[in-house]
Amino acid sequence: MDKLGVVLVNLGTPEQPSPASVRRFLRQFLSDTRVVELPRWLWWLILNLFILPWRPRRVAKLYQSIWMEQGSPMRVILQRQQQALSLWLAQNETLHSWQVLTAMTYGEPTLAAALDHLVASGSSRLVVFPLYPQYSATTTAPIMDQLGQWLRRQRNQPSIRFVRDYHDYPAYIQALAQHVRDFWQEQGRPDKLLMSFHGIPQDNHRRGDPYPDECRVTAQALADALQLPEGAWLMSFQSRFGAQIWMQPYTDVTLKNWAEQGVESVQVICPAFSADCLETLEEIAEQNREIFLDHGGKYYSYIPALNDSPVHIQALAERLLQESAGW
Repeated sequence: MDKLGVVLVNLGTPEQPSPASVRRFLRQFLSDTRVVELPRWLWWLILNLFILPWRPRRVAKLYQSIWMEQGSPMRVILQRQQQALSLWLAQNETLHSWQVLTAMTYGEPTLAAALDHLVASGSSRLVVFPLYPQYSATTTAPIMDQLGQWLRRQRNQPSIRFVRDYHDYPAYIQALAQHVRDFWQEQGRPDKLLMSFHGIPQDNHRRGDPYPDECRVTAQALADALQLPEGAWLMSFQSRFGAQIWMQPYTDVTLKNWAEQGVESVQVICPAFSADCLETLEEIAEQNREIFLDHGGKYYSYIPALNDSPVHIQALAERLLQESAGW
């Protein structure tokens, strides 16, 4: 049986919830020109004089509040996804034998190390699978950059497939919809469902980043799958940073306005995240809860990411097999 390899890639995480570890992670992450597109000299000053000296201590405390016994939630969940996808492929794939590894864009394990391992293990056909449903030049493109750097070092290059996105893939939309229905069955339906996506600066979109457009497609498809009427849901963007104008509406402002307008119950889902992490577990689940409740709201729930749920693993497997068709 042919041996194929796949690398599941997510953003990355500090090794420890300590200021030193967070500082190393932020330095690598925020030094990527794909992530921050300001003039290099200006950003160097901001990063080294204002962000790295002060921000790691505060961020480390936030990581400490969500850290799991096995490590960072993103890393723990990525490992579980790898194990679950490996099992699914072993039980359902009859044409090929798959080896599934994990990698992080920033931090460990690296994409290059995972690809080296797969090639050394005898895989000559590889799929790089970024776990970002919606493509963005700030998230997916850095993985393609690293893949290109790795390929330039290979004399005998393997065949490569790259999963650019799956924002409108039917199995992914159905997985999201089923996940929400299951949550409703346990927690009841809210007055409003907010679909909150990680934000990017408006200038990024103006220059050609399709991410906000793909987010809108995902949000509308999920609303259609759930048969939500107009007014029962909204799409928003979270996690803006700095003085730039980011994609709107903003999640925190929307929640504040809803609460002040008399909306009593809200549930928030983050369809851009394949795994829960600091941004969902702390910013969305905790900080935004406080905003909504402090301004008059009564009931607030965060719907967890799909993580390693069976419906998610099946959707990832089907997208993987679609990408590798013909091999």
